[in-house]
Amino acid sequence: MTTPLGSLEVIEAGARVAAIRRGTRETDVTVRVALDGRGDAEIATGIGFYDHLLTSLAHHSLIDIAINASGDLEVDDHHTVEDVALVLGSALAAALGDRAGIERFGDASIPMDEAVASAVIDLGGRPYAVIDLPFRGERIGALSTQLIEHALEAFARTAGATLHVNGTGRNDHHLAEAAFKALARALRAACTADPRRVGAASTKGTLG
Repeated sequence: MTTPLGSLEVIEAGARVAAIRRGTRETDVTVRVALDGRGDAEIATGIGFYDHLLTSLAHHSLIDIAINASGDLEVDDHHTVEDVALVLGSALAAALGDRAGIERFGDASIPMDEAVASAVIDLGGRPYAVIDLPFRGERIGALSTQLIEHALEAFARTAGATLHVNGTGRNDHHLAEAAFKALARALRAACTADPRRVGAASTKGTLG
């Protein structure tokens, strides 16, 4: 499959399930998603806190997510974080197929102690992201806080999603986790099949 990311290997493609692999000189990433799952997660990126956030994303969205990534972490975490997000978005898009019959929109606000974050998503095929997460420090564990916003932007781009995420908090760990939990709950709503919907949730008759 040829995409704006270049060549992606489609390992599996079925009804609301997809597995995608992308290999470059910097990273090798394989992602599998099952939209009608239980929230099971098998995440291995080599970046502990990133694994934690992605595990939370799976658990609270009820999307089964398996990610196996290797990257040039001896350089820094940028390429691995970005490429995992890009392939995750691509896998979600593949699993959604033509997006007919889904709720399309979702939103959620999640508190975590002193922090609170909100996410609003439209899976209508129009990639756009507005992210406002005012982190105080440079890193959470081995993950650069600057890359959290970048990962969300990359995910929205390949998922074909309009995504708005914002939050406040004094503790960076809490803020990041609240943001990913909010995204998870918004995704759960937007990916849900609407039994009353025939075709695309658009007056145009198609999404994108």
